[in-house]
Amino acid sequence: MTMHRYGPLQVHREGDGGDALVVLLHGFGAPGDDLVPLAPLVDAPPGTVFAFPEAPLELPPPYALGNARAWWMIDLAAVERALAAGQPRALADEVPEGLADARAAVVEALDAMQADLGIPPERTVLGGFSQGAMLSVDVALHTDRPFAGLVVLSGNLLAAREWTPRMPARAGLPVFQSHGEHDPLLPFAGAEALRDALRDAGVPVEWVAFPGGHEIGAPALDGASAFVRRVLGAR
Repeated sequence: MTMHRYGPLQVHREGDGGDALVVLLHGFGAPGDDLVPLAPLVDAPPGTVFAFPEAPLELPPPYALGNARAWWMIDLAAVERALAAGQPRALADEVPEGLADARAAVVEALDAMQADLGIPPERTVLGGFSQGAMLSVDVALHTDRPFAGLVVLSGNLLAAREWTPRMPARAGLPVFQSHGEHDPLLPFAGAEALRDALRDAGVPVEWVAFPGGHEIGAPALDGASAFVRRVLGAR
């Protein structure tokens, strides 16, 4: 694993000189290398390069201690109130401050990776977990890059007034989506809402629900691995 600067982001990279790329964005409060252990677990075609960008915001106390990062800030007090009430927050009506900046940073990093590695968008899978999953959807919906596929691990419908009108332009983009049925942080219903909105717009979504919480469960990892293998294939 090597570190690289792509645009405004530090990126952990596994592999060099391949013809396919998997870019995964970590979640809120995770260290920048949180998803790096997934690289050897995903059954990607030989020579696939994996890239794990670090979110640009370093979280200070009381949000976290140590290397904890975020793509945009969230209202933790509101999250705690929702958890205490047993009602996870619905995010469909929210357009977080900082979402556009995070999107711009990822797009710039993707441009730099493409220039450095020579791997085109149609050989690139973009995805992430939790906040990173939602950011990957936002990037896909605000660009016309012909991604090979999109991997949404424990994400929710966010910014519906911006996302929903853009979804038909992504008709045909392969999407893998998974969610824990007992997720206490991002409601299962919010994941179903994202799935249904994408499908209604003509976006084919491979859906895996699993009996877990806010995590990448074994069924999710197995499904995502098979999805990556299928959409990238072997040249």
